Amino acid sequence: MAPKVELPNVAAIMWLIFLSLIPPAEAYDAGDALALLLGTVVTVVGFCACLGWYARRRNGQL
Repeated sequence: MAPKVELPNVAAIMWLIFLSLIPPAEAYDAGDALALLLGTVVTVVGFCACLGWYARRRNGQL
């Protein structure tokens, strides 16, 4: 009997396959690093804002 593969494992395998198909960057300068850092900060702040909104809504504070 074959082992059952769970959905998170399949998603991780597919993500690794997708990342292996992307060619590496030829040039990476300060502008690219700044854009990556800014994107990461905006994403984390947005995630925390959504999480706080959900928690307040769930507790009945909104």
